[in-house]
Amino acid sequence: MTTPGLLGLPLTWLAVFFVVPIGIVAAYSVDALSIIPGPHPLTLSGWHDLVHSGVYLQLFWKSVEMSLIVSVIVVLLAYPIAYYLALGGTPRKYVLLLILIAPFLTSYLLRVLAWKVILGSQGVVNTFVFWTGLRSPDHPISQLLYSRFAVMLVLAYIWLPFVALPIFVSLESLDRGLLEAASDLGASRKQTFVRVTLPLSVPGIVAAFLFVFIPTVGEFVTPSLVGGTSGYMYGNQISDLFGTGFPDWRTGSVLALFLLVVVAAFTIVFARFNSVAESA
Repeated sequence: MTTPGLLGLPLTWLAVFFVVPIGIVAAYSVDALSIIPGPHPLTLSGWHDLVHSGVYLQLFWKSVEMSLIVSVIVVLLAYPIAYYLALGGTPRKYVLLLILIAPFLTSYLLRVLAWKVILGSQGVVNTFVFWTGLRSPDHPISQLLYSRFAVMLVLAYIWLPFVALPIFVSLESLDRGLLEAASDLGASRKQTFVRVTLPLSVPGIVAAFLFVFIPTVGEFVTPSLVGGTSGYMYGNQISDLFGTGFPDWRTGSVLALFLLVVVAAFTIVFARFNSVAESA
């Protein structure tokens, strides 16, 4: 009886705040619930519109592409940092790790808004360009802000420290005896990294990739602040369908459920890959 007692409260919490909301969203997607008063027959027209309308799917794949690019770039940047902290032999690695995550003691919105100051027409970057004489103050670099570049840059900055943590944990838990054995067998540092360190750290890399990909594919706050029209993402479309002056909760629910299903499928595939890598 100890197992039901231990799991009862967490499962109840999960059901109330996860399963039930998803059920409500699913009901709105088929018009079982509606913000318009009166009876409504069940319909799959929202799903039909999603499948046959290229606008929503095109926006979704645009968001997936941006999230994949951000995830790959962030993992490539975070790996050397995590490698140095875990295997560099520095005695102050935990102090450096604390410094790495220190920016997250401040508000998410403040950090995003700070990038508007940096990338704006009168921001730090353009001011430096004016000072060096590379551009006239009348012709700032307008592509820095309100663009896909700005969205991906800010997302990479936001998630870089978080991505470094699972990779750091994976590298920190490596058996140092394997590295010593590779060295005793004549392997160079490069060969040791390619054949020992990197394969053993794959689970941490996969976890880090999912850690940034899952939240960024449905991101809407950062694109709203620094994205403009070219940085508009799938999450912005869902937010607008629920919150505009003429809301369409049925279509918004369909888009939200579609995002949930696709992200769950990605997670299952990567989790399967991760389990295979750990067992190899």
